[in-house]
Amino acid sequence: MTRLLVECTHVFHNPKVNSGIQRVVRNVINQLPDAVNGVPCIPVIMLRGKLHRVLQLGPLNIPLFDELMQFGARLGRLAHRFCEWHKRLDKRLASRWTRRALYVLYRLTALACFSLPLRLINRLYASQMPKRCLPLQHQPGDQLILLDSSWHTDFFPFAERLKRDGVDIVAVIYDLIPLTHPQFYDNRLVQTYNQWFDWITRTANGYMTISATVRDQVREELQRRLGPTHADTVWFDYFHLGSELDLQADNARVEPRLARLFETPEPVFLMVSTIEPRKNHAYLLDAFERAWATGSKARLCIAGHIGWKCEALLARVREHPELNRRVFMFNDLSDTSLEYAYAHARALVFPSYVEGFGLPLVEAMQRGLPAMGSDIPVFREIGGEFMAYFDLSSPQSLADLIIGMETSGTFPAQRNVSEWRWIGWREASAQLVERVLGHVRPAPAAVGRQHADCP
Repeated sequence: MTRLLVECTHVFHNPKVNSGIQRVVRNVINQLPDAVNGVPCIPVIMLRGKLHRVLQLGPLNIPLFDELMQFGARLGRLAHRFCEWHKRLDKRLASRWTRRALYVLYRLTALACFSLPLRLINRLYASQMPKRCLPLQHQPGDQLILLDSSWHTDFFPFAERLKRDGVDIVAVIYDLIPLTHPQFYDNRLVQTYNQWFDWITRTANGYMTISATVRDQVREELQRRLGPTHADTVWFDYFHLGSELDLQADNARVEPRLARLFETPEPVFLMVSTIEPRKNHAYLLDAFERAWATGSKARLCIAGHIGWKCEALLARVREHPELNRRVFMFNDLSDTSLEYAYAHARALVFPSYVEGFGLPLVEAMQRGLPAMGSDIPVFREIGGEFMAYFDLSSPQSLADLIIGMETSGTFPAQRNVSEWRWIGWREASAQLVERVLGHVRPAPAAVGRQHADCP
């Protein structure tokens, strides 16, 4: 019997992270239907060479337990890198005695720094895990949907074993930006993503993306890497993301400094995203400075966690003469505060160079907040005639939109955002599994012996 196994390993181990992919995974899993057309849909993780059915994606709220588990996960990754470093160094040494001495040193260090601490953490983990997940035996015909950021993990050999046992692998691709625009990331992540993508192109039976734009990019990249013949043997599809902010709390209060920002009548333009080079915050500041030079009273509110390669941008904001007058920055807003900002801002501004989707666009527009975005294909796919677009080569083009909106009181889009409609997370989750199911071939009667453990 076919089952859809939706993988959420990274979010399971890091349940308090709330940036882009983590938000998608958590919402899709929490809204996952029990079954589609009689086919069971099961959230799973891959843990120590075994599949586990997820009972509770969120944390157990045991004091220090989650922090200890996150430390264990980091320690495990460090142990893996230490092992790989030893293997590389061992190959370079010619002397047998030097290699033996290195091996002894490696074993002693691994035992003291990695093996013993990890054993203790794993025992504690095992004692609590039945509350969050239980072992699950795979079956021929299962569809393993790699929804989470699997390039962070080391379960590739086990996934390959599952495939040999008749389980199809479906890769969810959020974007190809580390491949197409590596300048926006650290070299380590670019290398890791490249290695993962090489693996997934050899392993996956099908590809789901989060936009038609990315679907076409993935197909083209496979054709480039492996040729049209291979690309014709796998399938490509996409689903769209939802829009609700799921971590709001009834007893949570709005950030007081944010609330004060909206007490005066001057319009506030909101930017929501992690602060990183790809999001193009410098362009935003350039555009608003041009608008202010002509007398605009617009204010800019930047909301988002601090990411990477953003030191110069942060220094520019923190030293800006308009800081806390017409430029405001919030790096740790709750969903409750973010909902408040969406409800009270005049418009969203989103000047990204490149995106796989653009989740803040649908979050804003679904709430009736009009959006201005860079003129890139995926934003045209999402916003259509309901968005206003500006030229990334000219900050003045955004300044003109801001000034025009202030002057006319009308948002410069062809259609009113009040007519725009989008799906929620329940529909997004259903769309994902229904479209995967549409590509599934009938399950085979049997494919040899099933394995529960990684060799």
